[in-house]
Amino acid sequence: MNFMKALVFDKSKFNWENSRGFELVDIPEPVLDEKNNPGDADYVIMKVYYAGVCGTDKGIWNRQAFRDAILNTIDDQIKNNGKPYRIIGHEFFGEIVKIGSRVKGVGVGDFVSCESHVVCQKCYNCLRGEKHVCTNEKILGISHDGGFAEFAKVPQHILWKTDTGKIRPEVAAMQEPFGNAVHAGSKVDLKDKTVAIFGLGPIGMFLTLVVKGLGAKLIIGVEPNPIAADMAKKLGIDYVIPLRQEISNLPTGQAGKRQEKPYAHDQTVADEIKKITNGVGVDVSFEMAGFNSSVNNCLYATRRGGEIILFGIKQGDFVFEDYNRLIVHGFTFHAVIGRQLWQTWETTRRLFEDPSNQIQEKLFNVILDRGNRTILPISKYTKERFEEMMQEHPKFLIQF
Repeated sequence: MNFMKALVFDKSKFNWENSRGFELVDIPEPVLDEKNNPGDADYVIMKVYYAGVCGTDKGIWNRQAFRDAILNTIDDQIKNNGKPYRIIGHEFFGEIVKIGSRVKGVGVGDFVSCESHVVCQKCYNCLRGEKHVCTNEKILGISHDGGFAEFAKVPQHILWKTDTGKIRPEVAAMQEPFGNAVHAGSKVDLKDKTVAIFGLGPIGMFLTLVVKGLGAKLIIGVEPNPIAADMAKKLGIDYVIPLRQEISNLPTGQAGKRQEKPYAHDQTVADEIKKITNGVGVDVSFEMAGFNSSVNNCLYATRRGGEIILFGIKQGDFVFEDYNRLIVHGFTFHAVIGRQLWQTWETTRRLFEDPSNQIQEKLFNVILDRGNRTILPISKYTKERFEEMMQEHPKFLIQF
């Protein structure tokens, strides 16, 4: 039996509520065993080169996300094969080293990335071509072992072949998260539109590149983090409006309103966007942060008849500030999850392989800072270093 290094959450060693982080462990390499598990005929083994760290991974690290999905599926594993851990990670790129007997379309030596949603291909939505909202999906790194490991075992139907002659490996590892931005940006026709992006985290910054690549004429970002704002400017955003989060920093009159109604919009932001757009408001607003107040900011920043794309996720109740405004202004809402299979991936490839838009160049040079302290070799992993990188960089990669 061969062993590999992986980052895991191990239920047999750690309590979810009283722990944090991922453990670097040596565990058995995945194998294809069709004799004892016929389903392995549809699987491949990948040698992972790079894996991306995203907000979901940070949420799991801090035990703030996907508790039930992880723990419940680990319980199922324990019953089936005794394995008490989940390999984390859903953004990764590598090379196929073994294939099952029914695998078609890819072979040993092919470079691939993965769709992170392992869909059933049998439910009502899948059969209608809406696999991104599969009823029975599993998610890599959450309810299915992921790619924070030297090798990954994945089903053939989520593989995406990548031409490394046109897309560099570090960027190829970001195809899955970049696809979120592509899906959001593809919901409406953006050519010659004015756009506001509320939240310039990694997906929000990817979205800046996407909407520019799809023809938007003006892009406004709203972001409290000055480091993220500066990075967005380097990516080519037209304006960044700083969002004041601290009560003490709010203008006179706003502090009391924010304390009384934490869901309320920021009128200073709305006024600035109206000023930039000559009193009209933007054609399209993208809510990428998942805060109630951010959703309401969209309601006050978008022109009459405009469109609002909701991507940010938060559990619990939300309050629409002035529901009448939502109806009377004739807004159209779009909710976005994941990537459309495989339309989003095709658009992503087209954008990445077009050198004229400089998207690849900006992803590597700006967001990854040319690999300067943004690539963590697994041999150098410590919890302390991982935490430092989460704080220092909106996006970083693990190298295996």
